[in-house]
Amino acid sequence: MKISTKGRYALRMMIDIAENMGDGRIPLKDVSERQGISVKYLEQIVTNLTRTGLLRSGRGTGGGYTLTKAPEKYTVGEILRAIEGNLAPVACLEDEVNGCERKAECRTLTFWEGLHKTVNEYVDSYTLRDFMKNTAAECDFNI
Repeated sequence: MKISTKGRYALRMMIDIAENMGDGRIPLKDVSERQGISVKYLEQIVTNLTRTGLLRSGRGTGGGYTLTKAPEKYTVGEILRAIEGNLAPVACLEDEVNGCERKAECRTLTFWEGLHKTVNEYVDSYTLRDFMKNTAAECDFNI
């Protein structure tokens, strides 16, 4: 599994909005300037985040984006899944029901299931609130 640039930027954008939403709706231009990501690229990302209900948009004067819930209610996993889709390490685990015709005799299936479970538990154990610190050194993740 490899997280794309869109996935990484989506997480940065969500953290930025969470940290700055006391100012009302956050324009993409402001996120772009703070994060060093082009507005055009952020527009591609924000579409999925609003469609999945993670962000709310507002148009016109004072327009921009806000979170739809408190930062501690967002997991990194749900943000990544909104952009990346399922985080399954192999195709047979992408759907809720494994439809692989070889699953009964697959010697590696339990390994892939364990990896999938571990990845999901890890990304779901962190929230936007965990990243709302002043510097990277202050983020005390146990990696």
